[in-house]
Amino acid sequence: MYAEGGIVDLERLALSSGQARAIDLEVDLHPIELGGESYRPAGGGSESRLDVSRTSTGYALRLRFSSALTGPCVRCLEDAGTEIEIDAREIDQPAANDEELRSPYVTDGLLNVERWANDALVLALPSQPLCRPDCAGLCPVCGESLNDVDPKAHRHERGSDPRMAKLRELKLDE
Repeated sequence: MYAEGGIVDLERLALSSGQARAIDLEVDLHPIELGGESYRPAGGGSESRLDVSRTSTGYALRLRFSSALTGPCVRCLEDAGTEIEIDAREIDQPAANDEELRSPYVTDGLLNVERWANDALVLALPSQPLCRPDCAGLCPVCGESLNDVDPKAHRHERGSDPRMAKLRELKLDE
């Protein structure tokens, strides 16, 4: 077996320069914390495809998988689901003696696919997950979801923000 516990032993693949192998494996995915909220991968894992190509000085790697993440919408706090497709690539060329050509996921011929997959998922997560593209958010006066109300019927008296009433009572020395 080439993979165990999210680690792939690249040396056990016994690839010669120019050869490649595709490996199907399950990767464990961890919840992502964003702005104090948690976004969870569906099922906690994903079937993935790892392509390993041997080069004359190391490996070229490609990881592909998809995952549905669920968590709160950043505008209205309702449940938001985001489908993410990952197609990540890494190279590890230790013989080149160039730090830029080393993968942080490969150590002593062992590829940490789980760490790579979780990092790729974090990078692919939208910075503002939404329940839907046209989410209207919450009313700044009463906090009601503007997605569920008729804009013509949802009105407030003109005037200042009631949340600031106590601040208006402050007397400042001049």
